[in-house]
Amino acid sequence: MGSNQSFFNLYNHGFVRVAFAIPEVRVADPAYNAEQAGALLEQASDQACALVVFPELGLSAYSCEDLFHQQPLLEGCGEALKTLVKASQGTPTMAVVGLPLRHGDLLYNCAAVFQEGRLLGVVPKTYLPNYREYYEARHFASGETAVGDTIELCGQHDVPFGSRLLFQASDAPLLRVHVEICEDLWTPVPPSSYAAMAGATVLTNLSASNITTGKDDYRRQLVANQSGRCMAAYVYCAAGFGESTTDLAWDGHGMIYENGTAVAESQRFAYHAQLVTAEVDLERLTQDRMRNNTFGQSVAHHRDALAGWRTVAFEARLPRDKPLLLERAYERFPYVPSDPAQRDVRCREVYEIQVQGLVKRLQAAGLQRAVIGVSGGLDSTQALLVCARAMDVLGLPRENVLAYYMPGFG
Repeated sequence: MGSNQSFFNLYNHGFVRVAFAIPEVRVADPAYNAEQAGALLEQASDQACALVVFPELGLSAYSCEDLFHQQPLLEGCGEALKTLVKASQGTPTMAVVGLPLRHGDLLYNCAAVFQEGRLLGVVPKTYLPNYREYYEARHFASGETAVGDTIELCGQHDVPFGSRLLFQASDAPLLRVHVEICEDLWTPVPPSSYAAMAGATVLTNLSASNITTGKDDYRRQLVANQSGRCMAAYVYCAAGFGESTTDLAWDGHGMIYENGTAVAESQRFAYHAQLVTAEVDLERLTQDRMRNNTFGQSVAHHRDALAGWRTVAFEARLPRDKPLLLERAYERFPYVPSDPAQRDVRCREVYEIQVQGLVKRLQAAGLQRAVIGVSGGLDSTQALLVCARAMDVLGLPRENVLAYYMPGFG
């Protein structure tokens, strides 16, 4: 830690503050949507966030249907993005926004990544759902069809374009961001799996997942499992109020997970804009990967697929010099659930683990009796209960537990 860095600052201890923003949108009104997104980006910057993620196709709204092929809408989205990028000058928070974007003769469902007035890269959606209520293939092409790996946009030349991009903070080596879009996560092998093996620690998803009964639980399972498998933070942000309800409904579901654990979640069905922040522990995540040797084995197994990934460097300019305390709440007793029902399940599990261990040990040693000293404290009482249960499992009388009372002084 440098002499000009505050000890009481989360960025100096391996944490980063990330956010997702769910604005109220207007269908096919890019100027309005950019204004709403800009206000939320400013809030994220004021709260010292390193990253903020917006919903899929947020500048146009997801539910534009055949309007996506209208030139005025595409031009409006381009101008809206230019306005947002320009407004981000002096704002170190990295932003990820969604928009329809024409590249060559094809239209892509894209995420634009920008910071400090500079467009860092554009990520097209890889997997386009075309089943049940979805028909994205009618409007968009998969990012896998793109010819060329750069694009000219917002007055910048050679902007990185593609789904295999890692955004690496040069002044914060643990902050490596990947972007995927909605359906990409729902596939058997999401792009973020390869991104994690390529080094990404923060996985993001711009989504427009409509709501059906029970779908919110399935989303949580997806995000929890992916963040756990990848040993990464996962920031998920879905479209909310303002999208057309002609055919679908939208609950504005956002969440942040860290290695399988929920850290933050939005209020679903909100009728107002939301900005939800949380701190994630990148140092812990990289330690987990180092200790789990099979993560490294997976990297080696997929080395050929990972060779094509590109790194886009940027300067995060994290505010390290002043106190910035964690807002994330940690359990006072991390191994003892606060919920009584969960606590009962956990205690029963601990008890059964001990019983199984003792049963196997008695069988292996050919013993039918157990000798235990009982002080009257919690530990020996628990051990006595385990011994009694072990005799039940072995079909032996509990009299075979020889318990000797061993009072202490005082």
